[in-house]
Amino acid sequence: MNNFVTDAINLKSYNLSESDKIIVMYSKDKGLIRGVAKGVKKPKSKLGARMDMLVANKLMLYKGKNLDRICQAEALNTFQKTRQNMDKIFYSMYITEVVNNFGVEDDPCSNEIYEILYKALEKISNASNNVEILLTVIKFQIKMMQISGFGIELETCLCCGEHIKDENMYFSPQTGGIICPKCNETKGLRTILHYKLRDFLNACLQYDFDYVSDYDKKANEKVCSVCFELLKNYINLHSSKKFNTTDILQEIK
Repeated sequence: MNNFVTDAINLKSYNLSESDKIIVMYSKDKGLIRGVAKGVKKPKSKLGARMDMLVANKLMLYKGKNLDRICQAEALNTFQKTRQNMDKIFYSMYITEVVNNFGVEDDPCSNEIYEILYKALEKISNASNNVEILLTVIKFQIKMMQISGFGIELETCLCCGEHIKDENMYFSPQTGGIICPKCNETKGLRTILHYKLRDFLNACLQYDFDYVSDYDKKANEKVCSVCFELLKNYINLHSSKKFNTTDILQEIK
């Protein structure tokens, strides 16, 4: 019984030989997995386009000593509309890179991470404008950090513990939360976070991708870009791996 079946999303690939590739995937049951797609580069490969990046598959794999071998793949979602828009492609690549950098093998949170990645890729694919794309990415960023143990404190000051209500505050990416103006007199943080942006980020964490909150309705591209950059910098700081997509995203914004 060396075969196993799982749903997985393709994150990246490496050439292994003239005809074979190693596919890095995030699976619903086992977290990060790596599988050899034998013969995938041949024109008549049975795996073919199902091994492309940004494809969700139902897979059968043979458990190997070092690497699993992909035996069968049935496409669940190719996120086809994403492939017609460069912004959608790059933001989708970015969130898969977040998963690749923070996900682990035999991840106890694999089902939860798989679900938010799948939903985010689907929402990006079906988005009708840049605000909808950015809203989805922001929700993914903050939810992914929460699940991965890097949740951001957005209610109380990390120094004095006081609840911050309707006043501006400072954001500390190093410690992962907010600092009140009084405590910041000794901290010297420069990133000011308006309390309405804090409330917007809280809503993004709380609500599902399919729920359209009042904050979603009021959000514009400027607000979304500020929040995306704040979270992107926070994620970069706490990732042990370098991001390759962030420079590209800087160019297309």
